[in-house]
Amino acid sequence: MTRILVTGGAGYVGSVSAAALLDAGHDVSVLDDLTTGHAAAVPDGARLHHGSYADGDAVRRLLETDAIEAILHCAARSLVGESVRDPAKYYRDNVAGGVALLEAARETGVGRLVFSSTAAVYGVPDETPIPEDAPLRPINPYGETKRTFESALVWYGRAYGLRSVSLRYFNVAGATPAHGEDHDPETHLIPNVLAAAQGRWVLTVFGDDYPTADGTCIRDYIHVADLADAHLAALKATASDDPRTAEPLVCNLGNGGGFSVRQVLDAARRVTGGEIPHTIGARRAGDPPVLVASAERARTVLGWRPRRPTIDEMVASAWAWRRGNPDGYTAS
Repeated sequence: MTRILVTGGAGYVGSVSAAALLDAGHDVSVLDDLTTGHAAAVPDGARLHHGSYADGDAVRRLLETDAIEAILHCAARSLVGESVRDPAKYYRDNVAGGVALLEAARETGVGRLVFSSTAAVYGVPDETPIPEDAPLRPINPYGETKRTFESALVWYGRAYGLRSVSLRYFNVAGATPAHGEDHDPETHLIPNVLAAAQGRWVLTVFGDDYPTADGTCIRDYIHVADLADAHLAALKATASDDPRTAEPLVCNLGNGGGFSVRQVLDAARRVTGGEIPHTIGARRAGDPPVLVASAERARTVLGWRPRRPTIDEMVASAWAWRRGNPDGYTAS
């Protein structure tokens, strides 16, 4: 049993991971300011602390009071468009706030951290599937701030012995019976497709003239429960005697394949049994035709592989949660 702090544990990814940690027998504390998370999403058995990871004094007290041994850092600002409009918010929260968290950990002797990073650190890659040693060329402040925090982890490891794993996610999707996506605004494709299936709006497909088999963009998707499995494996690797994190470790997380927008629409039709109202719009600037991860390092080093790899599984689980929770986390 390890005492673990999950920042952003009231959010989509954080809540699923907090539940998985509890199921694995760990002691879990959650830190969330609830600006995008939901108190009702925090799993039973986890202690919720309402606050910001950027508040160094408060985090130090929390780490000491709850005797935290490791941190799963899921909290961040994560909207690409917003980061372009207001980069100050992203540097303040993702970078300055992240360093405040690292300082609190260093001062209280917490030497283990797993970081929710992103494929946005790559920008527009030269090759696909994308390996971890591909050049890091973010094309927006969101990706740049994640890259900057990854760099901080490297130097904190060398100077202070921090053991860390950065997990670069591609597109997280799906739900568990207890936890799903409830964002405002919602920017992810699958929940927006399902909202269209419910008649809430007409989806816009941005471009159908890409050099792919059906003309629409291809993206790598990972089930949120598989992501939680990866978090557990990464936290295990940060143990003080584990050679895998003698140097900071970086792993992509994805299926190693990919699904086009049309394939997602087709899966939604199969799952829901109805049509998905949509129109075809112009391409969005900066959207590459294909973004797919090479997840071989996660397989060989962490022993992780996705157990729910099909797009139908992801869409079906998201649809089941949405039908069971039509108004999201109404109790929050």
